Amino acid sequence: MGMGAEIARAFPAAAQLFDNADNILGYKLSKICFEGPAEQLNTTTISQPAIFVTSAAILEAFRNNPATNTIRADVTAGLSLGEYTALYAAGVIKFEDGLVLVQKRGQAMQAAADATKGAMISIIGLDEETVRQLCVEGSNGELLVPVNFNCPGQIVISGSQSACRRAEALAAKYGAIKAVRLEVAGAFHTEMMASAAETLKQALSNCEISQPSDIKIIANINAEYYCSAEEIAEGLAQQLTSPILWQKCMERLLADGVERFYEIGPARVLTGLMRRISRKTQVINVSNLESIKQLS
Repeated sequence: MGMGAEIARAFPAAAQLFDNADNILGYKLSKICFEGPAEQLNTTTISQPAIFVTSAAILEAFRNNPATNTIRADVTAGLSLGEYTALYAAGVIKFEDGLVLVQKRGQAMQAAADATKGAMISIIGLDEETVRQLCVEGSNGELLVPVNFNCPGQIVISGSQSACRRAEALAAKYGAIKAVRLEVAGAFHTEMMASAAETLKQALSNCEISQPSDIKIIANINAEYYCSAEEIAEGLAQQLTSPILWQKCMERLLADGVERFYEIGPARVLTGLMRRISRKTQVINVSNLESIKQLS
């Protein structure tokens, strides 16, 4: 617990974002982030706004810290929900709009999950072709597809609950190191989220998105840079029913000459993934007050 609490106490600009979020959402997100309970914080409808706001607050602290306030990004990227933080960091969506979108995204995904009963499994230690073979056998005619290509040896599959159970049981047969059921509400990034994508499209049509300019943003769905506001809106909606090509996104950035990466948000997941993608690449994790102090 205490997500973002130290950052908010140390940086008034970060605290202001939590206050703004409370007013926009109409409930005390800050209290849930800072104090819990964990069961409430971890629900899809609460966790998505909580992660977005905390990430934005850490970014604000990063920008207000004397040792880091001159650092400027050439490109931003975010995995799934993190793409909203990436767009905010690049200046193409405002905080208020990003938060409203994330809130509606979480609500729509929860509603779709309740209606479809899906699950997700992280498969460790297999390549893409073998994971696809596993999905074919495990599906037994039901939906089961690879959806998160995170790093070498880590691919998340998504589909019906029964198909995911079969895949979990079959994983060892295919040589997987392990299969880990994710604590998520449903089969994200599959056609089971089609209704959520439609809801999000409507919300995006009412959101002001600027044209990308000085800072590039790379898209989850194709590892290409967004060229227009229209592409961004389409990419965010399509993301809900399409695979997340995180490994390809990072490989594209490396190929294009990016040498230093900062993970800004309340976790260390992307730092770990990048170390699997490229061991030689410099990755700086900025996830709490201590990590910001270490940059001073």
